[in-house]
Amino acid sequence: MNSLNQTWKELLTRIPAPADNPAASCAEPESAFLRDRPLLHISPPTGWLNDPNGLCQYQGVFHAFFQYSPFTAEGGLKFWGHCTSPDLLHWDFKGVPMMPDELFDCHGCYSGCALPEDGLLYLYYTGNVKESGSHDYVHTGRQSNTILAVSDGMQITEKTLLMTNNDYPSHLTRHVRDPKVWKQDGTYYMIQGARTDKDQGVALLFASLDRENWRFIHTLQTAKPFGYMWECPDLFELEGNMVLSVSPQGVPADGLRFQNRYQSVVFFLKGDFRSAVVGDACQELDAGFDFYAPQTFPTDDGRRILIAWMGMPDETTYGNPTVSYGWQHTLTLPRELSIQDGTLCQNPVRELSAWWNREAAFTGDFCCRSERCFELELVSQGGNAMVTLAGGLTLSYQEDTNQFDMEFQNPQLGNGRKKRSAKVKILSRIRLVADLSCLEVFLNNGETVFSTRFYPQSEGYEIQVQGCIQGIYRTHA
Repeated sequence: MNSLNQTWKELLTRIPAPADNPAASCAEPESAFLRDRPLLHISPPTGWLNDPNGLCQYQGVFHAFFQYSPFTAEGGLKFWGHCTSPDLLHWDFKGVPMMPDELFDCHGCYSGCALPEDGLLYLYYTGNVKESGSHDYVHTGRQSNTILAVSDGMQITEKTLLMTNNDYPSHLTRHVRDPKVWKQDGTYYMIQGARTDKDQGVALLFASLDRENWRFIHTLQTAKPFGYMWECPDLFELEGNMVLSVSPQGVPADGLRFQNRYQSVVFFLKGDFRSAVVGDACQELDAGFDFYAPQTFPTDDGRRILIAWMGMPDETTYGNPTVSYGWQHTLTLPRELSIQDGTLCQNPVRELSAWWNREAAFTGDFCCRSERCFELELVSQGGNAMVTLAGGLTLSYQEDTNQFDMEFQNPQLGNGRKKRSAKVKILSRIRLVADLSCLEVFLNNGETVFSTRFYPQSEGYEIQVQGCIQGIYRTHA
């Protein structure tokens, strides 16, 4: 496949480098290409971005790979893009190191992970192959290959085919993907998402002593089917709890829960994860419009960081106008994870607090005209409260119903997005981070989170706060 590899490399050299300082260009009327490009969120220089892959801290530098279709903003053949950062805020695009250039990944380098060890990055991913002929590509016609690629942090030096569909349990469909690998007590473990021949989403556990030879050891699944496919699984320990994260497809809406086309949830496992049964109780990770395929990684200072795709696969009711500029989608802000009273909490990484260099404290109601990158930190008494952005996006809490709503009153702001809601027993704190076309809202120290893309038409807009007793408004000059 060397000739194909060379062809990809030649095409990829045509991808323009992102602007060194997008903020400097945003004030120019002709800079529509950059107007909605966030400052702190990873976005593709051109083309389509989706799942985060290979998240890690390696030799002191943060690495974020991601699913990438570089030639069209509407998706297509999947590569891996690559960004690095010294601080989880400033990300440099390093190019496209992973290409579908082998027979075992020729129809896409699908999602996976990074294992930093022995001075190298071991990148595990799914190689997608779609066979020609009459197939449903669920039970026949698809090859889901587990592949190991070795990297020095920038270049891929070799690829090895580790497992094919013949190496997975026989009761599965052809949908097995998204390996996540870690080392624990001298053994390597891998978790993969899968769809059974009974259309139940499950997670598969494998073990290895050498990173390359894997044996199946256990299936993690709920007693009753919870969706027909579990994508992008993750399994990690946090504050003494074993947390299973999956992105299930095919879960019906349940009141205010599970309103998106596909979901992202966590389960708390009891007992040894190598033999655990997954209970029915789960926590939805994000109540907003744009959140999927989260992955976590440990930092050198002991934190567990989560990053997700700020998008939604197969969504047809809303979209992103940046397609007309030649790019689409971002990743979320990196989020620190913690557990409070049995709830997984997410908050922006602490590095963000030092990035703001201007702030204004206020009491009572507040109104100002803001730049498009800012933070609001608000204290509520638990009564009714409302924040209005750009005159057409409201974030409101009603004490009598214990309901928090994110609602686009102006359809143009949401580009088809309308309303998402969640039950919040008592609202005490609101933390809102806006980064041009990205908005993330953290309630009660991250117990409930809403993520969405939104598209104000001007370079600045009005913020109105009602019903909060005090707050702080922050920006970066």
